[in-house]
Amino acid sequence: MYRLDANTYIQAKNLHYQMTFCPAYWDWLDEQFESGQLASIMSVYNELTEQNDELTQWVKKRRSHFLPVSSEQIQDQFGTIVEHVSELEGKKTEHVAEFLDKADPWLVATACVSGATVVTHEVPVPENSSKVKIPNVCAAFEVPYITTYQLLNTLNAQFVLGGAA
Repeated sequence: MYRLDANTYIQAKNLHYQMTFCPAYWDWLDEQFESGQLASIMSVYNELTEQNDELTQWVKKRRSHFLPVSSEQIQDQFGTIVEHVSELEGKKTEHVAEFLDKADPWLVATACVSGATVVTHEVPVPENSSKVKIPNVCAAFEVPYITTYQLLNTLNAQFVLGGAA
């Protein structure tokens, strides 16, 4: 099971898998959701629907791809993550607040409770960094994380033009 961070959708739309020239990627996401391999969470849905672009429209048609974070287990885990992040030494207050105000802690909490792997384009920061990043919080809670590219390789994704064999 994989849980997608908002940045995986945003970077796909803006860069390598733009909806106009790589619709197969977006179809693949639908297929993987249907097979139970991946999903995201409502907090990510909320972030992605703040804009008004083609990604927003795509996401709004797939609300069921975004799981609720309302279970007692997720809520409890979220509280533990908030406590952990708030107590990290050397982090700037604004970086802590930014991390906690977004979907990030909910994503890690959901993955922790469900045994899922987080998919993100964030990279870990050194311990002495003033920032808080998903990979560092994942590591603290023994939650695996990978990038979109690792996900595509792991799930053997192929986007092949018609007629190629």
